[in-house]
Amino acid sequence: MTMRLHNLKPRPGAKHRTKRLGIGESSGHGKTSGRGGKGQTARSGGSIRLGFEGGQMPLLRRIPKRGFNNANFRTIYTIVNIEQLNTFDNGATVTPEALVEAGLAGKLFEGVKVLGNGELKKKLTVKAQRFSTSAREKITKAGGQCEELPLRSIHHKEAAAPAPATKPPAGDK
Repeated sequence: MTMRLHNLKPRPGAKHRTKRLGIGESSGHGKTSGRGGKGQTARSGGSIRLGFEGGQMPLLRRIPKRGFNNANFRTIYTIVNIEQLNTFDNGATVTPEALVEAGLAGKLFEGVKVLGNGELKKKLTVKAQRFSTSAREKITKAGGQCEELPLRSIHHKEAAAPAPATKPPAGDK
């Protein structure tokens, strides 16, 4: 039997009746229609925002916040494993841009870090911002080279040159 538009059917269990609310007490979905008793949540539009505790000081504001959080200043690397580098030809030079072209890396962020997961079967010159110790060993063992590149700056804009100082115009004396 060939598949045609007229004999397509949904999978068993994919279609079922919608829950009809407010159609009498004996239906099981009458009276309060599954919204519980009275109050804010029983009303239409009566939703309470996440973390709201009825006017009580919320937990997130009650707990102490101390110390320095480095999350805003962390260095974000695009991770590439040694195993993935086998897609390149023998003797090729692997750069962050080549990784993006090959589809092995998405966004480059501040740089590429090569990790030593897997085995490298080709002699490659790998240029990246960081290498794990095992990745560096495996690349040199395969006869390749590791070259460290400087970090790319994505968080902080380059400081603009300061504007030249101008003297205020001399007033009439």
